Amino acid sequence: MTNDGTTTTRIEHDCIGSMEVPTDVYWGIHTQRAIGNFPVSGITDAQHPELVRAYATVKRACAAANEELGLLDPEKSRLIRKACEEIEGGKLADQFPVDVMQGGAGTSSNMNMNEVIANRALELAGRPRGDYEYIHPNDDVNHSQSTNDTYPAACKLALIDAIGPLAQSAKRLAKAFHDLADRHIEDVTIGRTQLQDAVPMTYGQEFHAFATLLKSDLNAFDHVVPQLAVLNLGATAIGTGICADLRFRESAIDHLRRITGLPITAASDPVAAMTDMGAYVATSAAIKNLAVHLKKAADDLRLLNSGPRAGFNDLTVPARQAGSSIMPAKVNPVIPECVNQCCFTIFGMDVTVNWAVAEGQLQLNAFDPLMVHELLTGMSLLTRAMDVFRTNCVEGIEVHVETGRKYAESSPSISAALNPYIGYEHAADIAKEATASGRTVREVAGERTALPAEQLDEILDPIRLARGLGQTCRERVK
Repeated sequence: MTNDGTTTTRIEHDCIGSMEVPTDVYWGIHTQRAIGNFPVSGITDAQHPELVRAYATVKRACAAANEELGLLDPEKSRLIRKACEEIEGGKLADQFPVDVMQGGAGTSSNMNMNEVIANRALELAGRPRGDYEYIHPNDDVNHSQSTNDTYPAACKLALIDAIGPLAQSAKRLAKAFHDLADRHIEDVTIGRTQLQDAVPMTYGQEFHAFATLLKSDLNAFDHVVPQLAVLNLGATAIGTGICADLRFRESAIDHLRRITGLPITAASDPVAAMTDMGAYVATSAAIKNLAVHLKKAADDLRLLNSGPRAGFNDLTVPARQAGSSIMPAKVNPVIPECVNQCCFTIFGMDVTVNWAVAEGQLQLNAFDPLMVHELLTGMSLLTRAMDVFRTNCVEGIEVHVETGRKYAESSPSISAALNPYIGYEHAADIAKEATASGRTVREVAGERTALPAEQLDEILDPIRLARGLGQTCRERVK
């Protein structure tokens, strides 16, 4: 920028023509064109730092492979790898302005990365930005590569990166449910099916079930990671490896495996891998299943919290804010409602990803940018939602122990425990009379059966009935 406040520019050219690029940026003409072509969502690649870091890592591995094979001058490789390491460390984060809704299957993102790396490498060499005769974005940084093999690789590494925080949040939430379950291992309540009274269970079992569902989601993510770690570097444009040394594929995968510490492998069929979006589908499904389970927990807590006079009133979630502008003292379950809305958003994410996957034609799917944007956004959303759910709701739940015991002891459905002793028909009559009279099954059974009182107490003990299979809530997520 000059003293009078105007921006100075440099002239760059491409296959379309020449264009002015601000001198104070690291990107080049391809990125500059993309900025003008896709002013759509206002969300840029820079807002997905996992993707920016992952792409720089891919480029670093490729530079190392090219140097190892004698395809790239060692000094140029050193400068390129140094620039990549800086980007991986968070530098130049504002130099990735391409809209996530870009066309071109990620070509703009790839060229943006190539240009930033090249210009930073030039700067490290003491040369001006744009001096592409020394280090060229395509000929050097992108050597042996195509957008079509490097961009999906970066996307998959970014998703693996994002799984880490998501899994940690799920583990913390599962532990919070386990801790709540442990505090109420002996507190009985009534189970419900179709929103009707069923048979006894403990609050511990109810909360433990939420944690078990989260554990199944963690297992699903463990299975997704190996799918995401299958990459197609060296396959270049359509999987045939054009413009890449035959040795590059193995070398690049090896360098990337060593850099990341991940179990990265090369796809067995490069042409098929170019259009196979199965890893995205699996990732989206795992995220959606997690959202389904979170919605289940949030919905149940809202129901159990309903009242306090005309609802279930099994428990109280922490009061976080006034619930009405007109009804004094009304408090709403705002945190479960917040979680619900995050889950609804994830359901939309899954639909979008599946449509994008289904629209891949012939030798390429052009919609990787949308897939990775939706998945990374969804994972970040659920990560934060689970932390809010845990800290602002689950950890502060107050269980109404006496209310639960009353429900368990007064439910007509508890008469099912009498079936082995007096038969279904007789037990049904007792349940009907208990319902009609407002008395407990125990009271009516004491009058209408010959079973001793001690035996009836044992048969209809809510805790015993809740533990027919020996379940408690002792299993923990570490």
